Amino acid sequence: MYQTDLPRPPQETMPRMYDLPSELIGESGLPDEFHCIQGDLLTETCQPVTYPPDEILLASDLNLYYDPRHPLWYKRPDWYMVLGVPSASQQQDLRLSYVIWQEGVVPFLVVEFLSPGTEQEDLGKTLREVNQPPTKWEVYERILRVPYYVIYDHYENRLRAFQLIGTRYEAISLPENRFWLEELELGLGLWQGSYQQTTGLWLRWYNAAGWVPTSKERAEQERQRAEQERQRADRLAEYLRFQGIDPDSLS
Repeated sequence: MYQTDLPRPPQETMPRMYDLPSELIGESGLPDEFHCIQGDLLTETCQPVTYPPDEILLASDLNLYYDPRHPLWYKRPDWYMVLGVPSASQQQDLRLSYVIWQEGVVPFLVVEFLSPGTEQEDLGKTLREVNQPPTKWEVYERILRVPYYVIYDHYENRLRAFQLIGTRYEAISLPENRFWLEELELGLGLWQGSYQQTTGLWLRWYNAAGWVPTSKERAEQERQRAEQERQRADRLAEYLRFQGIDPDSLS
């Protein structure tokens, strides 16, 4: 007997995000408060002008499945950005995970918030164990070839960044703890300030005009502009009255 049916394409036979677990029993606990606040600040201030918002995925602790030969292997970056993929506009379309063989686009940038328990792996200082998944560094550098990898150690207030040059990550020089990404017309740097009522040194996006404002900061800027306009109007009205002119008669 000869097989008459053509084999199905991999896209139809590989597991999708709905088939893969978004978390596993035995996985480490949920992110701590710093991870949550820091991830929110990165997401809120990440506003590239070179890509429309509906073609950018900004993800925090979203499982990243990277190897179709081992479909249950995944990493969970603290924060990452993917360019050129549709963002969800409806709640039912929100991703349960990010599956490379389904999406077809690797992350452009990955950020890890260093903690004592993950430091060695995050910095590529651990070796892969026999019959075990590769380390984060191996996945980002050699398998996915993520263009930019950023590590922030908030315990030591130290920022490190790496760019993929050829086949290896090379450290990026960070004068004033900042670096510019021409592809986004944005930069990443350490900012001292208060966010979500918590003061500290935070990793934040900036553009050519300065730190990208949060929604709360934009609202405050608008309030201040409105107050300045009101004060100017009051001074003008006072001047007109001094000149014997009723400002209300001019409206």
